[in-house]
Amino acid sequence: MGHRLSKIYTRTGDAGSTGLGDGSRVPKDSLRVEAYGTVDETNSAVGLVLAAAGLPEHVRRCLTAIQHDLFDLGAELCIPGHRVIGTAHIERLEMELDALNAALPPLKEFILPGGGPAAAACHMARTICRRAERRGWSLAREEAVAAEALIYLNRLSDFLFVAARVLARHESGGEVIWHGTQGAA
Repeated sequence: MGHRLSKIYTRTGDAGSTGLGDGSRVPKDSLRVEAYGTVDETNSAVGLVLAAAGLPEHVRRCLTAIQHDLFDLGAELCIPGHRVIGTAHIERLEMELDALNAALPPLKEFILPGGGPAAAACHMARTICRRAERRGWSLAREEAVAAEALIYLNRLSDFLFVAARVLARHESGGEVIWHGTQGAA
């Protein structure tokens, strides 16, 4: 294992810069820090889903593996040129996504985020993941970012959408359907 933190504050970031994994320093609002920070936020949101009681074991197992992937992805983005996430990660996510989706009825209408505490938390994780993907693409326009990292985030948001559908059915028996503006004055 790498460095252990015996002291949490260092005062090195008090002037608005932070250290990357390679030792270089960048502004705290740099595209790279925004990208890996939003991946970290996604990971925390997945943790909220995992904190819900009574999750189906298959979903719990998938989300736990995803948390490890997201930690690796954050490290990848924190160290310029470092690569961790590969096609095997994407393929595993697609396989899990397909397995969850196979048990669901086809989606014929838009659904609203909700359906129970875990499902709502999963929808929140999905939207944060989409932002992480956008931040990753912003970074990729300026610096090298592995395509697999961005594809992984895209597929993860799809996975989280399907997982939210599964959890809504598990928690409350169904999803909240959007009614649109029909009948609105």
